[in-house]
Amino acid sequence: MRYLGLDLGSRTLGISISDRTGLIASSYKVLRHNEEYDGLVDLVKKIVEDEDIDEIVLGFPKNMDNTIGFKGELSLSFKDKLEKSIGIKVNLQDERLTTVEAERILISNNTTRKNRKKVIDSMAATIILQSFLERKDK
Repeated sequence: MRYLGLDLGSRTLGISISDRTGLIASSYKVLRHNEEYDGLVDLVKKIVEDEDIDEIVLGFPKNMDNTIGFKGELSLSFKDKLEKSIGIKVNLQDERLTTVEAERILISNNTTRKNRKKVIDSMAATIILQSFLERKDK
């Protein structure tokens, strides 16, 4: 099975993709948007078709007390739009602190601040997807 990982931000959508065995996640790209989620759905649909994706994993931002805030509600709405438009399963994966972890990884690899801004969202999507892949096999 092949998975697509998504990290939905207010201006970007970080995207990662798994290998064909569904074991390893890799960064794919970052899409910029102006909260035009319908346009994003079309772009994700094209990637799903081009890359032969079986399921999507969408980061689900919960508050630290496990409640669902505004960003979580946006993710739930985006999930519904993806499922209706694309017709494949969209899994939610807790994404608390993934951006912090992504930043730490990029800093430890001596990635410049300018370059970190370009790739942090796809790195966060990779962490989200890899966490899902490791959890599903247990």
